[in-house]
Amino acid sequence: MSIIVEEIARQIGKDLPSAGVTYLENPSPSEQHSILVESESLVEVMTYLRDTSGLEFDYLSNLSGVDWPQGDVAEKVANKKSGDESEQGEAVEEGAEDQGEKPAGEFLEVVYHLYSMALKEGPLVLRARTQDRGENNAVASVTPVYRSAEFQEREAFDLFGIDFTGHPDLRRILMWDEYEDFPMRKDYVNPDDYEYEPTPHADTLKRAEAHYPQAEPEQAESKDEQVESQD
Repeated sequence: MSIIVEEIARQIGKDLPSAGVTYLENPSPSEQHSILVESESLVEVMTYLRDTSGLEFDYLSNLSGVDWPQGDVAEKVANKKSGDESEQGEAVEEGAEDQGEKPAGEFLEVVYHLYSMALKEGPLVLRARTQDRGENNAVASVTPVYRSAEFQEREAFDLFGIDFTGHPDLRRILMWDEYEDFPMRKDYVNPDDYEYEPTPHADTLKRAEAHYPQAEPEQAESKDEQVESQD
């Protein structure tokens, strides 16, 4: 089969009417359109895509996080069409509103790329979003469906702070356990503490020196003081 994402989204909506899926069109030359899935239905939808004859998306090749401090930007990127006329742009925004899936404010997003190894098809791109970037930062883990998600969800948790509910071993995988920030978020600020830098140089050295002021060098002992200390 040749993947037609809109038809797959329509099929999911028909067979799983409570799943809450939305078709998102990608206007770029790649035309990798995607399906937005509500977190509560994510495991159900993934299982359906894996086990349904004719779909058989049995392999999750990639899972990555995206930080959207401005949720409206994500919606415009996902739904806009190519063209220079402003009337076309207005029509697109009206269509996006009709979908009823535009989130309020900021959120974190997880992007999944599925392949069917049996049918040699893919990728099928799915998306799931958190309610916000604060306390409501959870997305259901798909590890029960695709074991390949285990380490990739840990990486998204480590770098973006996405809480994957139901993950069997959710902990940092790149940063150390005591680390308190999320380096891939767009509002991340580089620390001035470069204690761990083995060979600080250039700007890194300047920041390290500012964070750790150099102690004043001790004065060398005179010969008389050296003799007294020996006595």
